[in-house]
Amino acid sequence: MKRFIQWVGLVLLAWGPWGAFLLAILDSAGIPLVEGVDFLLVTMAAHNARAGYLAAVLAIFGSIIGNLILYYVGRKGGEAYLDRKTQSGWPRRFRQWFHHYGGLAIFIPVLVPAPLPVKIFVLSAGALGMNRLHFVLIIAAARFLRYFGLVYLGTQMGTRPWEFLKHHSWQLLLLSVLVFLILYSAVRLKDYFRMLVHHHHSGHFR
Repeated sequence: MKRFIQWVGLVLLAWGPWGAFLLAILDSAGIPLVEGVDFLLVTMAAHNARAGYLAAVLAIFGSIIGNLILYYVGRKGGEAYLDRKTQSGWPRRFRQWFHHYGGLAIFIPVLVPAPLPVKIFVLSAGALGMNRLHFVLIIAAARFLRYFGLVYLGTQMGTRPWEFLKHHSWQLLLLSVLVFLILYSAVRLKDYFRMLVHHHHSGHFR
């Protein structure tokens, strides 16, 4: 099975930009491929900038499709189960946390090219009923920044960006944690100010 997946990856790599589209669908739908979309984009951009940017656009759409597949798997297979299991205890707390911060939990690993768990959050987004448009916009924004950033590095540095990503995966992981904490703090600060405004208006109506 592993050799078959490697063969599929090599075939898609040879297809150029449309290979990136199909590869992104498979990868985002939960099928692990040894040669990922990141590698394909960097390699293609190093040889042909126009093809690299076209591949990035197609890969964004492919990633949206693949993640929507997982989203609907979670919605169809996990909604009833979670309704039974998340009424009390830590599952209920997770459900409340995800409704408030689930967008961040999806955005960060989709954005940063580091080994972060994204599939479980995508499945949770479907199972817990995250707004579909909101979900798609999160995926599109994160993939746009990631894929176009990789293509730009590929055009400037040749194939070296891929070596950089491989040798700095832990730094990227720490960066993703830092970005998450910053965005998380921003959301908490927004909630705090919203609460102050609510109490202020409540005091006027007494």
